[in-house]
Amino acid sequence: MTIKIPLPELADRMKRFRARMDAEHSAWELAAFFGRVNQYYFTGTMQDGVLLVPRAGEAVFWVRRSFERAGAESLFPDLRPMKSFRDAASPPVARRVIHVETELVPLALLQRFRKYFPCQDVASLDEQVGRVRAVKSPYELAIMERCGSVHRRILEEGVPGLLREGMNEAEFGCELFSLMVREGHQVAVRFGMFNADIAVGQIGFGENSLYPTSFNGPGGCRGLSPAAPVLGSRERTLRKGDLVFVDIGCCLEGYSTDKTMVYMFGHPLPDAVMAVHWRCVEIEQQLAARLKPGAVPSEIYATVMAGLEPEFLENLMGFGNRRVNFLGHGVGLQIDETPVIAEGFDEPLFAGMVLALEPKKGMPGVGMVGTENTFVVTPGGGKSITGSSPGLILV
Repeated sequence: MTIKIPLPELADRMKRFRARMDAEHSAWELAAFFGRVNQYYFTGTMQDGVLLVPRAGEAVFWVRRSFERAGAESLFPDLRPMKSFRDAASPPVARRVIHVETELVPLALLQRFRKYFPCQDVASLDEQVGRVRAVKSPYELAIMERCGSVHRRILEEGVPGLLREGMNEAEFGCELFSLMVREGHQVAVRFGMFNADIAVGQIGFGENSLYPTSFNGPGGCRGLSPAAPVLGSRERTLRKGDLVFVDIGCCLEGYSTDKTMVYMFGHPLPDAVMAVHWRCVEIEQQLAARLKPGAVPSEIYATVMAGLEPEFLENLMGFGNRRVNFLGHGVGLQIDETPVIAEGFDEPLFAGMVLALEPKKGMPGVGMVGTENTFVVTPGGGKSITGSSPGLILV
């Protein structure tokens, strides 16, 4: 069954984007969206084409392939077929500036576009659309709450039944992915980060969860090989006494939640390790209590970090010299959205924003402990939509 995003929902998204552009770029002329995630956000379909939003006219989604599918999936009011940008540019109009997704659009594609859409300069719209997408509507929140429920069930109830002595990380990853799909996960978890390759998520037995990666997160993953540093190792097998680290996104109707759980296989971890984990859980609770409208992410970060003991800061949010400088991040159509609980994010939170909070700490000889759940910003503080288990489940 094709689930179509309601037209009033699409219209409200476009209205809020236009208002943001008017407020921050009062002389903007044309916004062009090439990225399929933003195209889906505004039109309800992901196709090969370009969504053109003129300041002084109605938006048009010009579709190269597949126009037929776009018509079947989308309630967007103006879908038009094109063979090339020439069709969309008839008649061509010279502009001073065109705003595009500069974090995404390749130079070659932009050059082909500007052949038919001449302009003096190109500017970014990434920040503006990111801020619009950061505040979720009731329609979006309902989807994310359903996704969070699936996510909770997978990690809190399903994973313990998959773990068995002697299995390797790759086998576990395949069985986990199968479980995720059976439970409703829609396979594709998307990132805005350039060159982010993820298969299932970050999975690690023991110290493999500390292994260096190019991914901008606290956890680690050895992966299959240098050419495929994803999924998990075929050599590392599960042994009694291992910590099992699982950091995965779950997706439903395009929207993702983010959650991490750690498990103790065979017998409990040392008391000192468990104490560090419980401290991470406390930090998550402190962060969640501060997720209220009007709170400033950079101030939340500074306050929580200032309250941590100096010795606890070692290997916090990573391991060794591979640490990240945030405690949480926005989630939605992509896993890595704004706002971020970090320095430099000074715009206040709004009700309906959704953030994943993930205090974690690397433990030498053991692995990555800590927690992650996805929270909605509410007047009473962050509301978890991915469950409340503190993790460190004994299997």
